Amino acid sequence: MTLSIQSLQINPKNGEPLFDPISFSVEPGEVFSLMGPSGCGKSTLLKVISGHLHPDFTYTGHISLDNTQLCDLEPHLRHVGMLFQEDLLFPHLNIWQNLAFALPNSVKGKDRRQAAIAALSEIGLEHLAESSADQVSGGQRSRLSLLRCLMAKPRALLLDEPFSKLDKHLRDEFRQWVFGQIRTHQLPAIMVTHDIEDVPDAQRLIKLGVQDAR
Repeated sequence: MTLSIQSLQINPKNGEPLFDPISFSVEPGEVFSLMGPSGCGKSTLLKVISGHLHPDFTYTGHISLDNTQLCDLEPHLRHVGMLFQEDLLFPHLNIWQNLAFALPNSVKGKDRRQAAIAALSEIGLEHLAESSADQVSGGQRSRLSLLRCLMAKPRALLLDEPFSKLDKHLRDEFRQWVFGQIRTHQLPAIMVTHDIEDVPDAQRLIKLGVQDAR
């Protein structure tokens, strides 16, 4: 399941391109990193891939996943997961309900709860099933956020500075867990970060410059 970016360039309306055309591919289980100052187009590039580009921008180039062109597909048909800085757990749902929210509609009734509990058991957090989001720690919330993302069965994963809100100890621990999950699930992943310590492979890194910071 290879994620391929070919000659991609993002253009603000009535503005200069954010960066020169870029091309790269990401293999299953691999993390490809993007770095650069604020405004250079890192997070906007992730939005292009996920299908959520703001209408103030256009782009040229091609994006494919396992030889399937993504550019003309609606976001929900791309099967691309997204992990953000914030954990984005729903405050009105308990933990198992938060996880079950990501399950496909084909999973019905009691099976949804059972699937969520089983996923929690895999990471040793089944005791949190009935807890509310504000009753769990920051490190637990981060793990739960990725677990919910994985339960949607993505075919690729995008990471938008997922470690930046954590202190150093939690950051190091969570980072290794995330990369381990990516390898286990054999997902091609693209990560945006400002911290070189987050980058697992310096040879799989692009540093974007600024042409027109917006």
